[in-house]
Amino acid sequence: MHTSTESPQTIAVVGMGPVGQILAVHLREAGQRVILCDRDKARMHRIRKDGIRLVGAMQKHAEFDEVYSSVADVLPLEPDVVVLAVKAYHMEGVLTEMEGFPREGVAYVSAQNGIDVELALADEFGEASTYRMVVNYAGNHRAPNVIGVSFFNPPNYIASIDDSHPEVATRLAETLSSVRLDTVTVDSYEILRRVWEKTVLNSSLSALCGVAQMTMKEVMALPDMVHIIEQVIIESIAVANAENIQLETNFLRHCLRYLRRSGNHFPSLAVDLLHRRPTEIDYFNGKFVEYGKKHYIRTPMHLLFTNMVKAITTKHGGQNGAAPVVRETTAYDVPPHKSNAADSYYLGVDLGSAYTKLVVMNGQHDILYREIVRTLNRDRKPLYEALGHAHEHFPIAATCAAGYGREHFPDADLTMTEIQCAARRAYQQLGTGCSIIDIGAEDIKAIEVDAKGHVSNFYMNSKCAAGTGAFLTEMAERVEIDIDDMSKLAALSSTSKELNSFCTVFSKTEVMKWMFDQVPIEDIARGIYLSLANRVLKLKLDSDLPLYLAGGVVAHHPYLRTLLEELFGRQVGVLRDPQYCVAAGAALFAERHVRRTAAISPTLTTLLQHEVSPS
Repeated sequence: MHTSTESPQTIAVVGMGPVGQILAVHLREAGQRVILCDRDKARMHRIRKDGIRLVGAMQKHAEFDEVYSSVADVLPLEPDVVVLAVKAYHMEGVLTEMEGFPREGVAYVSAQNGIDVELALADEFGEASTYRMVVNYAGNHRAPNVIGVSFFNPPNYIASIDDSHPEVATRLAETLSSVRLDTVTVDSYEILRRVWEKTVLNSSLSALCGVAQMTMKEVMALPDMVHIIEQVIIESIAVANAENIQLETNFLRHCLRYLRRSGNHFPSLAVDLLHRRPTEIDYFNGKFVEYGKKHYIRTPMHLLFTNMVKAITTKHGGQNGAAPVVRETTAYDVPPHKSNAADSYYLGVDLGSAYTKLVVMNGQHDILYREIVRTLNRDRKPLYEALGHAHEHFPIAATCAAGYGREHFPDADLTMTEIQCAARRAYQQLGTGCSIIDIGAEDIKAIEVDAKGHVSNFYMNSKCAAGTGAFLTEMAERVEIDIDDMSKLAALSSTSKELNSFCTVFSKTEVMKWMFDQVPIEDIARGIYLSLANRVLKLKLDSDLPLYLAGGVVAHHPYLRTLLEELFGRQVGVLRDPQYCVAAGAALFAERHVRRTAAISPTLTTLLQHEVSPS
């Protein structure tokens, strides 16, 4: 490891994407005390256990002792430098967690993409404490703690944004350069130019790749696409000139030459768009639109891509086609785990009629990983990828399958009904008896859980798929309501009009008559929900038990909770992660299976010893 003549600094790197992990490895190699932070618990567990490995254009490995899942845990460690390597759309949440961080004596470095991303730090901690870094390397995740480095076009740049403390930037640049991550210190004007140059390149290709679902190399191979890119860059240069950003001579040719060397992969913004995550479009193309308006410069190409990306993001993938794997991490702020219990992992799989949900849980009952894929899909690849991802990143001790398809899931160590799993998850969350209404794609279940967490009674709707998730979807499609807007529309209505037909087929005819009668769309939305809610009311429920909702329908139709509270005349809660309730309960049963097996084995061994004893 490199040793410096200066005493090591304590540097916290927040955000363990490729930018953050590459920085962290080099800072560690340079002999600094490096604290890592990212909310992805699965990723941080792997880093804590195996360190970070860089492959591809860089071949390095480093291990870390201080690895955390919450920014609040970093505060007591008194870092000298905090490097923000998170996406711009995560900054608001990160800054909220950083309330209470010291304002004096700490350098805050924005190592992010986009124009003006450092301003949030400057507003929070002051310009004198804020630094901007432009990184000229890129990579992608091969595994949570393995980064495939695509390229490094040295140098990187760093600057104090008001030039008040250039010595801090110089020290960090020298530290990185000492381990061959060449970085130079520049002034506030030069860093601004470098930021704009990089954002011009990012904005020229990122949104286009995402919208077209093509890699950079594929886009650059098509002359018509290159013409579009050229027009985007011309708009960018015009806005930069108006802002007095001095781009280099022949910058358009430089950009096109650079982009023609692009690899056969997706840029970061395109990856976010394709995975239905928020994007940084407001800090890329959106910034050129914003500054263009300031100078009365038309930017139609940037405006087009900004609005297209926002529309796709808002639509969240729409209703057509096979749903991709949706990967999420839990949003709970749970401190890093250091006990042995956290080293055991349990997989719960809920094979529902519409979607299959997967949950990985540790011994402390934290959900570290969850995914959802379509169940009825000829392409089994998304499910296999989801299962492969879970087993690759976690040493799964046992798997429990639940739901309609549980008997056809060969890799399960045990199977349980969705009723038992929902009850177990509810009791684990609440610690008390309750009534659960689980509204799924094709049925409604009412489950009563006693004071010990056992199922004391349950009921199911007896009218086929009437009043279920499939019913809501079909009704919404028939009246051309975006399913994501139904709750908002229904909340605007006070009608008591509901569908009278129990059969989904007849309900379609009835709702069509409403449309011919020009019933307001918000009344139609509420009427559909009323029809479902009144079916729920017909289920037998113990009125003395607290009432909670579970299932995918309530996760996506929050107005149902409001309506049921009106009809029941009492408070109605929603279980945490309602769509994953059954899968999480299955994971809890997998844990119980392992513990029981472990408890039985010594007993069997003792019995066998007594059996062969010569006594």
